Amino acid sequence: MIVDLLRHGEPEGGQRYRGHGCDDPLSAQGWTQMEHAVRDDDGWQAVVSSPMRRCRAFAERLVDERDLSLHLEPGLREVGFGDWEGCTRVELQRERPDEYRAFYADPVHSRPAGAEPLGAFRRRVETAFETAVGGQSAERVLVIVHAGVIRALVGWVMGVPDERLFQLECEYASRTRLHRHPTRGWRVIHTNRLP
Repeated sequence: MIVDLLRHGEPEGGQRYRGHGCDDPLSAQGWTQMEHAVRDDDGWQAVVSSPMRRCRAFAERLVDERDLSLHLEPGLREVGFGDWEGCTRVELQRERPDEYRAFYADPVHSRPAGAEPLGAFRRRVETAFETAVGGQSAERVLVIVHAGVIRALVGWVMGVPDERLFQLECEYASRTRLHRHPTRGWRVIHTNRLP
């Protein structure tokens, strides 16, 4: 099985911390990014998507255009950022510099107030992925999700500890490919590939 993880495009409002408490729709630029990301038909037979509208809206359009099945998976929502929801990096660096530095130095123990624990998030994503993708008869699946979800899944496959997840870059509308080998299990083929 080949699974392509596609990060959503740029949402309205530009770059901000958006977990599952902040759900802006795709901007015009975000729609264009997503269209470019899937312009080459990779033979997908099914689509799985986060229910967040920055993922779901494009997934619904794509399955309609290509006559594919769609499974919305609530467990593939982005990590909750608590008090940081809706804030930009610049705002946090200016208004909460110590908190911002502490988070990137230790994202496991220095979570924003009210944020989802990183370990719980990873378990949620891994379980949801196995449920949504493991139940597919398709050999090629497109999964439209968030940067945090992609980091969690690559970390799961590669055995990356929680505190190192934010070392993986994941641009808007980039693709990461996973392959489930019949005897070796899941492998990472490539990450952060742009069209």
